[in-house]
Amino acid sequence: MTTLAQNVGEQTLFSRTGGAPSLALGMAHIFASSGGGQAVIGFWYHFAIMFEALFILTIIDAGTRVGRFMLQDLLGHVSAPLGRTSWMPGVIGSSAAVVAAWGYFLVQGVRDPLGGINSLWPLFGISNQLLASIALCVATTILLEDAWGEISCGSPCAPMVWLVSATFTAAWQKIFSPLPAIGFLAQAEKLEAALQAGSAADVAATQTLIFNARLDAAICGIFMVLVSVILLDSIRVWAGILSGNGDRQVHEAPFVVSRLQAEEL
Repeated sequence: MTTLAQNVGEQTLFSRTGGAPSLALGMAHIFASSGGGQAVIGFWYHFAIMFEALFILTIIDAGTRVGRFMLQDLLGHVSAPLGRTSWMPGVIGSSAAVVAAWGYFLVQGVRDPLGGINSLWPLFGISNQLLASIALCVATTILLEDAWGEISCGSPCAPMVWLVSATFTAAWQKIFSPLPAIGFLAQAEKLEAALQAGSAADVAATQTLIFNARLDAAICGIFMVLVSVILLDSIRVWAGILSGNGDRQVHEAPFVVSRLQAEEL
């Protein structure tokens, strides 16, 4: 590890946030093998580190804004001012709620080495693909409501069906699989059995792992429920449009030519 650190111009590769050097070093070796060899491995390593940092920051930024918009849209049904994106108390309050949600895992990662990214990472793939399913669901709805109609709505609908079926199957397995290596609840039961039998090497760490596994199961279940609600309501809208009983009306903001483009025209 000392030699690897020296090759990329670092003093150490240990105790770095999120284990980023492991991925960055692997990417650097792949890129360096295509040309340049050890002479450029340090450059590719820091390029990969920068890529990881920008990827994480943009994901958090975009996810926070999307979460805030969705939360405000939901709260707007309770109180009209909360749904207005121009009302600063609603914007600040909903943003704080979303930041607190992912901030919990960030704080846990600092306070507890077994928390944070270690507990959140198993949910990353599922949440990422469920978000893609929602995007395809929205695209299908817009195409059905727009002038493109039934002809073009199949382009996002077909991959959405596959994505939803595959991701929901994976999410179900992650929660209810009897294999401790796969299922969150099975893993928690195995650790709890070891704790009760007195065979756990570290009682405090085992209790933390049990809590994290059950937390992952709960969050994964919440994800599935929320996406199911969106899909079921979308299917209701689609059925109404296709049967002629629904209102085919686009609620997207109309296209407005920018001042710069208007001057060019």
